[in-house]
Amino acid sequence: MTRAALTRLTLTDFRSYARAELPLDGRAVYLFGSNGAGKTNLLEAVSLLTAGRGLRGSPIAELGRRLPGEPRGRAWAVAAEIRLGDEAVRLGTGVEQAGAPRRIVRLDGETVPPGRLAEVQRQVWLTPAQDRLFLEGASERRRFFDRLVYAARPGHAAQASAYEKAQRERMRLLTDGPDDPAWLTALEARMGEAGALMAQARAATLADLQAEIDERGERPFPQARLSLTGDWEQMAAQGVAVQEIESRLVRALADARERDAAAGRALTGPHRGDLAVVHAEKDRPAAECSTGEQKALILNLVLAQAARLSRAESAPNPILLLDEVAAHLDRRRRGALFDEIEALGLQAFLTGTDEHLFEDLRGRAQGVRVDASGLAPLDA
Repeated sequence: MTRAALTRLTLTDFRSYARAELPLDGRAVYLFGSNGAGKTNLLEAVSLLTAGRGLRGSPIAELGRRLPGEPRGRAWAVAAEIRLGDEAVRLGTGVEQAGAPRRIVRLDGETVPPGRLAEVQRQVWLTPAQDRLFLEGASERRRFFDRLVYAARPGHAAQASAYEKAQRERMRLLTDGPDDPAWLTALEARMGEAGALMAQARAATLADLQAEIDERGERPFPQARLSLTGDWEQMAAQGVAVQEIESRLVRALADARERDAAAGRALTGPHRGDLAVVHAEKDRPAAECSTGEQKALILNLVLAQAARLSRAESAPNPILLLDEVAAHLDRRRRGALFDEIEALGLQAFLTGTDEHLFEDLRGRAQGVRVDASGLAPLDA
């Protein structure tokens, strides 16, 4: 295992922060303060040290600080130093011009594609927006699960992006024209290749997660039975070769052109799959469980992925971002969560409105008060 931990975080004109600098000692970090103080903004800044739009999914142009009367947000930057084993690495991301639609990513001063960030740290996060994960539509569960897949298999993000791009172009041709069978065939070939790899990565990640959950046995968090309902993921789970899945998907897309054109959307493919979670002890779907049980089930998935990744020999262990998680747990489960993080040796960032939620972490983690005056680290 290569331990990864942030040792300094610097924000410039990001969200509510004109300038903020937070020295870190590698331990878990708990951030506490009133609602609107900027705790989640800090977590979002950390989450942008990976590929994608971060834990809020906001457009890049909206992340810059904007004062009253300013038409758009300012150019912004998030910089960090990270200890990767015995090495020190510098990361940075942001936009150099206000309103820029794309961000720049730098690794030790060199401009690199965002995917390179997975070489030095990976992240798994849980936010209040995911509290209704089992009550919302399938797209939210796919997005949540794909984050877990990406943390274990960084190439998954590129395949998902390629698939989505080809899917949009295919639907544009089907609905708006021109009728170009050769171009449709080429786009469906791209979707087939990327989609088959997506299905394989999802199925493999789910199998790994289920094995981890089963191996962990009885814990304060409820055990879960997991499954993927998508046809293509089920094929992968059954051991169908990725080349065969690709071939079948290409044929299915070609056969569905008329139907998809009438519907205005693609009705088959890995973008239609779903994650199913069952509370194992109660043998009930997660959607039928209490709010607290649903939160604990989601948290168990996140911890299982973090535990599995922390044992990977060829990749940095993950950093956990847990926004407002402690408030939804009773004292016993909060203690279990803190113990788990410490036992895994992971750096985690947790937020909450009340300092007392983290009293069991005093002396074991780095506390930071967040308020209008800025960031105030507590004495160790």
